Amino acid sequence: MIPQSFIQDLLNRVDIVDVVGRYVPLKKGGANLMGLCPFHNEKSPSFTVSPTKQFYHCFGCGAHGTAISFLIDYSGLGFIEAVKDLAQGVGMTLPDDDDRMLPAQRAEYQAKSLALTEAMTRASDFYRQQLRTAQPAIDYLKGRGLTGEVASRFSLGYAPDEWDGLRQVFSDYEASALVEAGLVIDKTDDNGAHRKRYDRFRNRIIFPIRNTKGQAIGFGGRVMDGGEPKYLNSPETPLFQKGNELYGLFEARQAIREAGYVLVTEGYMDVVALAQLGFPQAVATLGTACTPTHVQKLLRQTDRVIFSFDGDSAGRRAARRALDACLVHATDNKTIQFLFLPAEHDPDSYVREMGAEVFEAQIRNAMPFSRFLLNEVTGDNDLQTPEGRARVQFDAKPLLQALPVSSLRLQIVRSLAQLTQSSPEEIESLFGLVQPVSRARKAPPRGKRAAPMGLERQMIRLLVAHPLLTLDVSDAALAIIEQVAPEHADLLTQLVGIGRSMGEQANFAALVEHLREAGPDVEALILEIAAEPESDLEAARLELFGAIRQTSMKMLREEAEQLAAAGLGSEEARQRYRELTRQQEVLRRQAGVELG
Repeated sequence: MIPQSFIQDLLNRVDIVDVVGRYVPLKKGGANLMGLCPFHNEKSPSFTVSPTKQFYHCFGCGAHGTAISFLIDYSGLGFIEAVKDLAQGVGMTLPDDDDRMLPAQRAEYQAKSLALTEAMTRASDFYRQQLRTAQPAIDYLKGRGLTGEVASRFSLGYAPDEWDGLRQVFSDYEASALVEAGLVIDKTDDNGAHRKRYDRFRNRIIFPIRNTKGQAIGFGGRVMDGGEPKYLNSPETPLFQKGNELYGLFEARQAIREAGYVLVTEGYMDVVALAQLGFPQAVATLGTACTPTHVQKLLRQTDRVIFSFDGDSAGRRAARRALDACLVHATDNKTIQFLFLPAEHDPDSYVREMGAEVFEAQIRNAMPFSRFLLNEVTGDNDLQTPEGRARVQFDAKPLLQALPVSSLRLQIVRSLAQLTQSSPEEIESLFGLVQPVSRARKAPPRGKRAAPMGLERQMIRLLVAHPLLTLDVSDAALAIIEQVAPEHADLLTQLVGIGRSMGEQANFAALVEHLREAGPDVEALILEIAAEPESDLEAARLELFGAIRQTSMKMLREEAEQLAAAGLGSEEARQRYRELTRQQEVLRRQAGVELG
């Protein structure tokens, strides 16, 4: 079970506008964004996304929820898969058995994450400032044809040629966060004792690697002479996993949408140089092979992915690894292609020598995924012999088995059958391929407005819409509310408890995930709140404590009326009646102020 504290942290880092915007074109519409609902057919937009509430809602079919809910409903992912997917996009790792973590341990985990993020941000700023006065680094970048504008866009920097240059920005150079973030290295002797600490990056051009929020989570450093290694990357850290991140994706997102495709290259300099030359829709893997997670991220940005590789043997090997990574994501509505440049060129040199128009023509004519797959399995096998054809089928089997059920797979099966003098039925039977199973998606049911429930419902609505208000509800006020509205006591206590546990980071979207299993009445209330315009927190605070005051007045008045009806025969009863009257007068004077 995923702990709610992790869900809250995740929803505080994820921007639902980015998540929904990968799949649904959104336009500004007042305080919210609007688009055509992906869950039912409509011609005029009734689908809204609220940046403030971090919530989506369709007035047409009633679909609504958080970024997590959207991925579940749109992509068909399970809850855990959707959380993992979002977590990877913001550099978070799903904890194992973290629901057993004590509050103090959770606070320590969050503090550590914040410390690493702050360290990376300060280091990135330091490297960028160093570049301004590092003439050799400036000359190197100019020699590569880069302008100050593109260097600024990618926040390029320079690590000075010093063993402890970061000491200038980190007064506590011995802080553990610097090692955990991969900024420094601790050198030890043969006995494991600490001997010396020094900067990981020295005398290198620095390429910050940023997450979807634009935060630096890792660095790539390039030498300016013939030193080795040519590129030095940040190690794996809690913030940075190479197999999940792509260099330049943060900077390229808008350009990818405008171009209608993403170009995947092999290096940092390719990305920056291509942006300089008019191809800002380029990204790069981070010194590692392309992974299925990389492909998944890219296909969320666009329906067309083009891999660009050098034409040498290393480029071919990298292309094959990319092909393997694409298999599980190759579907009928996605286009995956492969572009091979001459062995003597990388994208930068090719565009500079041949021109942007020639490169664009190469992109348009890139090799389709299906052809590259068939070329790979065919290889040097002799299709004129039974042995050669059998070998082709043998090599093709695991690839076709990895493909999802689709028309594309069927087309590849037919092509392979023709190459190997077989029938498609024989290939499917021999490979044990699963047959397509169609299942119609249904739009989520329309939400129903719940009937008004007086002051109790008003207070519940306000606490759901603005969970931060729970921090202002005193135990005394909560006790009074529960006494007056016992049928809602459990829910009110739950709301206040959840809100207090979330603390200052409490928000509507995170609360909704807490209430995922709260039942149809709460679901209807959430839908009602989601459909309403944004409300001001301070106005809501005044409204809440006005309702609490009225509830208190109701309780005091009812008790006073009961005493009066009994005749006030004893001094104790008369004293209590006077106290109740006094409390009512105090509340009248404190209209809008929190009780107790």
